Amino acid sequence: MRFISMLKICLGAAAMSFLMAGTAHAADQGTAAEAEAMVKKAVAFLKANGPEKAAEEFTNGKTFKDRDLYVSYYDLSGKVLGHGANPKLVGKDLSGLKDPDGKLFIQMISDLAKTKGKGWTGSYKFRNPTTDKISEKAIYVERVDDTWVGVGVYK
Repeated sequence: MRFISMLKICLGAAAMSFLMAGTAHAADQGTAAEAEAMVKKAVAFLKANGPEKAAEEFTNGKTFKDRDLYVSYYDLSGKVLGHGANPKLVGKDLSGLKDPDGKLFIQMISDLAKTKGKGWTGSYKFRNPTTDKISEKAIYVERVDDTWVGVGVYK
């Protein structure tokens, strides 16, 4: 009888540890609501401070980075103006960039910004900066003049 009670306690503790580990993992990833909020904050920063200061802050600052959330800032033709996960991309035209499945995702994002002004894209695959693995991603974007600001979530 005592053995069964101890077993129940151990199994309960193991189950709780498993559940808490899942919660901790989920907390390591940004949510769609957090991504949208970061875009709105980034757009306000861009409008208040101008494109040069915004590009610098989005790329090298800490204000617009939170776990796997970061700002991507492009012109509508696909040129990177600021990138929170990879500063080496700044200045490059990525309009022809394809994900591993052949999807022209920068073009998809730019087209959404041009036609709708803001919203969520369909999914595509991109390197997650916290895991360094290729993961499914969708990005929320808002157009500002001839540019777009976006923050994505990894699935």
